[in-house]
Amino acid sequence: MKKIAFLTGTRADFGKIKSLISILESHSKFDPYVFVTGMHLQEEYGYTLIEVERCGFSNIYTFANHTDESTMDLTLAKTIEGFSRFVKEVKPHLIVVHGDRLETLAGATVGSLNNILVAHIEGGEVSGTIDELIRHATTKMSHIHFVANKLAKTRLIQMGEVPESIYIIGSPDVDTMFSENLPEIAEVRKYYEIQFQEYGIAIFHPITTEINNIAKYISNFTKALVDSNKNFVVVYPNNDLGSSEIISAFKNLKEHKRFRVIPSIRFEYFLVLLKNAQFIIGNSSAGIREAPYYGVPTINIGTRQENRALHSHIINVGYSYNEIVLALNSKFKKVAPDIQSFGDGKSDVLFLECLLQKNLWSVNHQKQFVTL
Repeated sequence: MKKIAFLTGTRADFGKIKSLISILESHSKFDPYVFVTGMHLQEEYGYTLIEVERCGFSNIYTFANHTDESTMDLTLAKTIEGFSRFVKEVKPHLIVVHGDRLETLAGATVGSLNNILVAHIEGGEVSGTIDELIRHATTKMSHIHFVANKLAKTRLIQMGEVPESIYIIGSPDVDTMFSENLPEIAEVRKYYEIQFQEYGIAIFHPITTEINNIAKYISNFTKALVDSNKNFVVVYPNNDLGSSEIISAFKNLKEHKRFRVIPSIRFEYFLVLLKNAQFIIGNSSAGIREAPYYGVPTINIGTRQENRALHSHIINVGYSYNEIVLALNSKFKKVAPDIQSFGDGKSDVLFLECLLQKNLWSVNHQKQFVTL
C-alpha cells in the first residue's frame, strides 16, 4: 500500500483536493494522509480545520505555522520545519500539493530535498502577483504534474518539464461543483444567517507586490460597495501580507444591514452561494475559475488575476472608486456556462487512474530540463 501525503493550508486549496483525497480513502492500494496547516488553524479565518475533520478522513495531522510576528518568509520556513518532521514520521511515497500558496512551496521543497516524489496540482497556470512566482517555483520542485488543461501543459513544457510527467485531469474543484450532494440555497442562507434573497459576493485578497497601496484599494472597494445600495455576502481574504487592513475594513461593513460578513464559508456552501449570486466582485480566482461554470458575471478588480480574466462575462476594472461604481451599475445577466476550460468533473477518477499506472511511479527523481 502506498502512502500519499496531501498538504492543505487554506479553505480554497482544500476544496480543490478534497475529491482526490476521498477517492483514495476508499481504495485498497492507497493510504492517504492529510497535513493541515495555515489558515485552517487560525481562529480569525474561521478555524476551518473543522471542515477538514468533518470529512472523516483516516489520517489527519495538524501543524500551526503562524505566529503573531509571522511574515511570509518566516511562515514558509516554519512550514518546511513542521512538514519535514511529519514526512520523516509518515514516510510517504508521494507528496501532493496544490496551486500557489506558501504551504505548497514548502511541501514541494521538503519532498524534493528528501528524495520523495512530489505531485503538483494545477501547475502551469497564470496567477499574477507573488503567487505566480510561488506556483512556477513549485513546478520546478515537483516531479509529477496534474494540470487542468492543454494550455497549462504547454506552459510546463515551455518551462522545461518532461512531457511524460504531465497529466491532464481538469480542475478538481469542478468535481464538487457538479456534485449531486450540494445543499439547497435555503439551507445555506439559514446556516450563515443571510437575510436577503438577491446579492453579490465580494472577496478582496491582498496583492503583496502592491502592499503600499492596499489601504487605498480597500477603502475605494468598500466605499463603492456601500454606495451601490446592493446586498453583499462578504468573505474574508487569505492571510497574505496586507490581510489585516482588508479585514479591518470588512469588519466596518457589519454596521450595514445590506452586508453579511463571514470569515470563511464551507466550500460546498460557497459554491451554492456563488451559483445563486447575481455576480461576484473583487480579485478572487473564484470569479475566474468557478463563476464561468455557473454562468455568473464577474467584476474583476486590479492586477491579481491579470492574464487570467479572459472570459466574456468578466468586467475588468482598475482600483479606482469611479471604475468600481461604474461596473456595479451594470445590468447583470447570467450567461451561458463555460464548461470546457477546466475539465468535466471527473478529476478524481483521472487522478486515481494516473496513480494506478506503473510508469508514474518510475518518474526519475533526478529532474532533467527539456530544451525546446
